[in-house]
Amino acid sequence: MYFKDNIEHLEKIAHRIRVDIIEMARKSGKCHFGGALSIVEILVALYFCIMSVDPKNSKWPDRDRFILSKGHAATTWYAVLAEKGFFPKEILFTQFIKLNGLLQEHPCMIKTPGVDMSSGSLGQGLSVALGMSLATRLNNKKYKVYVLLGDGEIQSGQIWEAVMASYHYKANNIIAIVDFNKLQVGDLVKNEINIEPVGEKFKAFGWNVLEIDGNNMSQVVKALKTTKQSSSFYPTVIISHTIKGKGISFMEGNINWHSHEFPEELYKRAKKELCGGSS
Repeated sequence: MYFKDNIEHLEKIAHRIRVDIIEMARKSGKCHFGGALSIVEILVALYFCIMSVDPKNSKWPDRDRFILSKGHAATTWYAVLAEKGFFPKEILFTQFIKLNGLLQEHPCMIKTPGVDMSSGSLGQGLSVALGMSLATRLNNKKYKVYVLLGDGEIQSGQIWEAVMASYHYKANNIIAIVDFNKLQVGDLVKNEINIEPVGEKFKAFGWNVLEIDGNNMSQVVKALKTTKQSSSFYPTVIISHTIKGKGISFMEGNINWHSHEFPEELYKRAKKELCGGSS
């Protein structure tokens, strides 16, 4: 049984998710570690505290929707879905990045229970979120649409078209979350195309803006609860300041761990850091 307001319990789940991520990477031989580890607290808070979903009925019409626009971080999403009960946990270690497996390297809505949008091509998630938001008016539904964006991803022009359109259509059931870990595949985000000040940009387009430490479970839960209870007419974005590779010292803030192979000696080191003692 999960207790929605128990921060310590949510943190324990987050720890298990990080362990599952490195176990999945060990079995598959690789992973987009950096951006997967930075979003653990966000996804745990969403699925175990905030969102209305039913693991036994993944297509429940009244469920809240979640879009992982930065689809390369799917490892975390799969681990959270398994922990929530959408599919057996052993599938994490037997079907991740396997031919015809349930869990592909990027999310696939056709294959994986709990996935509402196939993603991987960056920049598209917020546009889809707007479509889902507007569908609530046509279908007389009240669900929320949560979309997780990468900081490098929001350099894409399509994101800002969707930002403008979401304000125009008063899509107040959209909650966007920016994983602002400040690193992308090639360099620091500010060296590629500087997106700061991110919050002020969203405010200029009429959005409600919150800024938090995205690896602090208490702050994440508080911000998400605030958005869920908001009576605003306009969409909200949470600028979530995170650490890329969070939880494993040699990965934290290290651009080389955006995507990386996972040799046995590094697996043992990561496992020891997370679990203590011998691996």
